Order: sequence, then C-alpha cells, then structure tokens
Amino acid sequence: MRLSKRGEYGLRALQDLAAHYGAGPVSNRDLAERNVIPSRFLEQILLTLKHGRIVHSQKGPQGGYYLARPPQQITLAEAVRLLDGPLAPISCVSETAYEPCGCPDMETCGLRRVMKEVRDTVAGIMENTTLADLVAKQDSS
Repeated sequence: MRLSKRGEYGLRALQDLAAHYGAGPVSNRDLAERNVIPSRFLEQILLTLKHGRIVHSQKGPQGGYYLARPPQQITLAEAVRLLDGPLAPISCVSETAYEPCGCPDMETCGLRRVMKEVRDTVAGIMENTTLADLVAKQDSS
C-alpha cells in the first residue's frame, strides 16, 4: 500500500482538526497554511471527507471544518479507505474491494498468502489507530 498525496494531505488535515477538536470550525485557509497543503486540493479532500461523514462544515465568517465525531472514534483505516481506496496491496486479498486474480489456484498461491499477511498487518495497525492517537504521538515528541 502506498499512501497518495491525497491520503497524506487528508490525514494531516484530520490530525490538525483532531488537535483543535472542540474549539470550533477551522478554516480551509488555516488548515492549508499550517499543514503546507495547496488550498484548492485541500478543499477537494475535505469535500470527500464531508461526504464520507468524517467531517462537517459550517458556512459563514466563523465557518470552516470540524470532525463529525470525537477523534477517538475515527480510525486511520476509515479515512484512508475513503481517500485512497482499499488497504490491500492486491485486489484478491482485499476485504472491501475483493476481485479474483488470475493465478491458477488461489488457495495455494504463495504471493496471495504473503499479500494477505501484509494487508492484515497494515489494516490491523490502521484500524487500531485513531486520530486521537496521532495527536498524542505528535504531542509526545
């Protein structure tokens, strides 16, 4: 799995929103400046996160974006799947976007077995890491 710029920027913005959770909406401009993200690209990312019900928005002079749920309830896996798609390195081991591969015997395929281990490890870490965990790691350095 390789995180795209879209995924990386989205996670940075979510980490920022988590750090400011409860303080009101954060403007796209402030998020973009603090996280060195192109503003127009960030707006597209935030719209995806809004449609995925991870963030909400508020219009007006004091408007901006804020987390739809507490940071402890939003996992990295949820955000990455929304922004970048499945966590699996190959489609035949994906739990959310499974597609059969062209190997002669899926049950004995060594590549499939290893890629499933990779997917399980990555998914396990990302499903058990929340935005609150990211903020805690940031604060502890």
